[in-house]
Amino acid sequence: MSHKLRVGELQAFYLTEDEVWRIFTIVLTTKSKKSATYKYGLLKAMIENLYQVDSQSEVTYDQLAYSFAKIYWNLVIHHDLEQGTRGSAVVKRLLEISEEHRIPKEITFDRLDTSIQIKAAKRIKSVMKTNVFGALYGDTRGSFYAFDHKKERFRFNPYVLTFMRKYQRLLVDLVNYHMAKMIEQLNEVPHINYLLDKVESIAQRSTLKPFERVLMQYFERKCFYCKKSLDKENVQTHVDHFIPWSFVQSDHLWNLVLSCSTCNTSKNDKLPVREFLGEVVDRNEKLLNYEELVIRDQDLSNYEEKKMVHLYEYSIQNGYEDLWLP
Repeated sequence: MSHKLRVGELQAFYLTEDEVWRIFTIVLTTKSKKSATYKYGLLKAMIENLYQVDSQSEVTYDQLAYSFAKIYWNLVIHHDLEQGTRGSAVVKRLLEISEEHRIPKEITFDRLDTSIQIKAAKRIKSVMKTNVFGALYGDTRGSFYAFDHKKERFRFNPYVLTFMRKYQRLLVDLVNYHMAKMIEQLNEVPHINYLLDKVESIAQRSTLKPFERVLMQYFERKCFYCKKSLDKENVQTHVDHFIPWSFVQSDHLWNLVLSCSTCNTSKNDKLPVREFLGEVVDRNEKLLNYEELVIRDQDLSNYEEKKMVHLYEYSIQNGYEDLWLP
């Protein structure tokens, strides 16, 4: 009955990679007592927040609930896919919001008004407290994370955090596959690849215009890579994910830079050569000097230089070895 726990303390502090792999394998391949996809949803939310942790390896329930709500909104509302457990609380809460605001199913989570996103995350958070945090905690025997409903804090086991960053790309593929396999059993679909496409498309890219305005306001209007001025009429301004979006799959100011269209198109899905790592670290130090930005942006308040360096190194370990130079 671990899903009823309100507090879960870490039961293991040191884990080898083999031990973590063994637990992951058990979690991914063992059928849950409740036939719902919640454990995969939480794993996906954890992966999405690997670099939003603070210095104590913690994230807030709000951060995880936002990711969790996005996952299920896109699967349940947008793609109309059954997730198991008839009358599921997550499905019920999201359907209520969809009906309250008369939102067409064509609208993905990232296109919702911010106030509706926050409402969805808040309602989903209460369900996660009842059905999700404790359940996966029990499945992993308390070795992957600790949690506290009163403080609404979720703390990764540091060894698991390092493991998940190191094998992030592989874990994404494994979780997506097993989640799609379970959804396949609950829905009439043509083939597994149909569902994989739906599960993989959850983390859809949203507009970067708000970030462009911030970067233009606080920094010189020039391409981060080739230093070309972006003020000229014939030069298009783009916002680029320094570490490719396909690896990070989320938008954080500390990982975004201004770019000309030529560099952005040429770089595409590649990692810049290492000399640019020092430049983006220096740029982020300047960002941290703007107190109003740090107060407004929780991800920026949790930023540390080592986080950027680790992300760069882990992206190479995950296959981004073809480095780009303008």
